[in-house]
Formats: sequence, structure tokens, C-alpha cells
Amino acid sequence: MYEYFKGKLVFKAPTHVVIEVGGIGYYVHISLTTFSQIKDQEDCKLFISFQVREDSQTLFGFATEAERHLFHHLISVSGIGPNTGRMMLSSITPEEIQQAIVAGQVNVIQKIKGIGPKTAQRVILELQDKLKKQGPDALIPLVASKPSSAEEALTALVMLGFPKQQAEKALQVITTTDPDLTVEQLIKAALKRL
Repeated sequence: MYEYFKGKLVFKAPTHVVIEVGGIGYYVHISLTTFSQIKDQEDCKLFISFQVREDSQTLFGFATEAERHLFHHLISVSGIGPNTGRMMLSSITPEEIQQAIVAGQVNVIQKIKGIGPKTAQRVILELQDKLKKQGPDALIPLVASKPSSAEEALTALVMLGFPKQQAEKALQVITTTDPDLTVEQLIKAALKRL
């Protein structure tokens, strides 16, 4: 529902902030990782995760899109709710969590407050499988570089329901013959091949 809020930080604490956007103050829960990145700022941009439960509607904010991406992976695991996910991101850095999951280090995940041995194993089992399918950088996308036209076209084709490997092969053939096509041209050319 919300992608990000960009506004003035009216109040800052290690666990939450109040960010004023268009004259409205939003109470947003944050992790210590995010707090450390925004504590010296007056204006900031927070990537938002809007969590709706039977008894609450809660906003969680993150300084980077990568941290929000990891948060969504963590809360997809059975037994980990948004507050536990935030606790995990506050205890160790997103990079350390990612490395522990990739390496299967149950003891690192288990050290986090509120995470028992069974939950730590479940996190690694469920997210490690996703990493094996998507590659080592699946949890934390590279947000610094703009995706190429071929990458954007591939994402669009996968969202349209085409298998990733087939779409990749079609795009490789197209880009080797004509590397300067726009995203739209690549998608149209790939659709003719698929």
C-alpha cells in the first residue's frame, strides 16, 4: 500500500519515529539498524512495510530498500511476526543475517533474543532454499545500480508468467543481435519468441 514516506522527522527513538508527511504525522516502527542511519537527519526517506493484523495496523520503516526486502523474507517464515523480524534486524546487521542464512549458521540466528533453536533452523531452511533458487544476493538486492534494460525486461516477463530460464534465453538471443533495444522493444521481441 505504501512504498515510502519522505518527510521531516518530528521525533526519533531507537524503536520508532514520527515522520511528518504532508502535514500528517506517522508513527513508524524502526530497527536499530535504521535508527543508526537516520539519527542525525532531520528529513529522511523511509521505505515502508504496512502490516495489518486482526487487532492492529502497523507501519514499519527502513532506511534502505534492501533492509525492507530482508524484513519481508524474515516475516514470511512461520513463527516470525513483524516485531520479531524487527528485533532480528536490530540485533545484528542485515548483512550478518544474510551471511548466517547462506552459511547455515544456526548458532548466529539463535543468539538473537526471542529466537529459539527450532525457529533458527526454520529460518535457515526456508530462506536458504529461496537463496539457492535465486542466487546469493536474493535477500539484499543491489539498489545502488540501475537495472539494465534486459534485467527489467526479464522481471516483466517473469511477472507475466513466463518461466525465468526461458525468458533469459530469449532475451540473450535478442540482446546479442541488437544490444541497444529499449525495455519495451525487448519485451515485445521476447514475447514473439516465447
